[in-house]
Amino acid sequence: MLETLFNLWLAIPELLRTAVLIVMVVVGVVLCVAVLTYVERKIIGYMQLRIGPNRVGPWGVLQPFADVLKLVLKEIIIPANAARFLFLIAPLISMAAALATWAVVPFTPEFVFADIDAGLLYILALTSLGVYGIIIAGWATNSKYAFLGAMRSAAQLLAYEIAMGFALVGVLMAGGSLNLGEIIRGQQGGFLSWYWFWLLPLFFVYFISGVAETNRAPFDVAEGESEIVAGFHVEYSGTAFATLFVLPEYANMILISTLTSMFFLGGWLSPVEGYPFFADTWLARPNFFWLALKVSFFLFVYLWLRATFPRYRYDQVMRLGWKVLIPITLVWIAVEGVLSFFDVGPWAD
Repeated sequence: MLETLFNLWLAIPELLRTAVLIVMVVVGVVLCVAVLTYVERKIIGYMQLRIGPNRVGPWGVLQPFADVLKLVLKEIIIPANAARFLFLIAPLISMAAALATWAVVPFTPEFVFADIDAGLLYILALTSLGVYGIIIAGWATNSKYAFLGAMRSAAQLLAYEIAMGFALVGVLMAGGSLNLGEIIRGQQGGFLSWYWFWLLPLFFVYFISGVAETNRAPFDVAEGESEIVAGFHVEYSGTAFATLFVLPEYANMILISTLTSMFFLGGWLSPVEGYPFFADTWLARPNFFWLALKVSFFLFVYLWLRATFPRYRYDQVMRLGWKVLIPITLVWIAVEGVLSFFDVGPWAD
């Protein structure tokens, strides 16, 4: 039966197969976003001694779908003096940048849409495009409050984008390749062979910068959702608000967690690889299970941070990005150069 289905799948034209896979991944990401919104409210509820969603469906599991229905039914109001075309195109830019990055992500050793040699550069380019959606949204609204929120967000994203870029330079030096699959394969050998051990400062810098890039607490000064004015998306409603803010934010959370797992924790590699006791079991083989487990851990850390830390002041956010994280990355890149010169760690022959 499986062989017949596989033969039928191969009989489909390659272009159509690719289109089907793209739709499957996009739908999968959207469903993961819906599940994550529910899990976030439940986990933070338990951490703060609250119940969380418990009215829509058993244990409130249908709450994300009720939220989607509410957003779809809401009217999209465009301000009279807004630049209409830019006002409507800004959410599409944010959403496209959040979804297109998945094209080069290797989910398993065998499954990746585009196994390109410049995958790391592609990710840097796409993750940087999201800020354009924010700036255009704030400017097109023709509101001083939205524009100031967009400028505040752009300054924050720029600071932490530089830190993330330098952290990835360290990963490039360790892996010796821009191909994501090659970077993951370079970490074979078990838990201590992953890059987190040799690139520990860059590991923390990259994840902290990822939290700031996604405008998540305690770096959510770009939105300030507990304030009267929400920032760059203050004039957006309905599906425009969902595609500008909700979907890209949660999709980028999943993406940053996935990339952190790949760059520093071996991606789909097993932590017990090379151990004789697990040699003949599926636990020692690379598979999607390990990637999903690592991504789930980082997503939990996202929620943990939101439930624990208060929002930073804007000057504290900028000071951390420019005066702490960027210098750490520069120093550790120099340390990597020394380790590489003496053939220590991942650079050993």
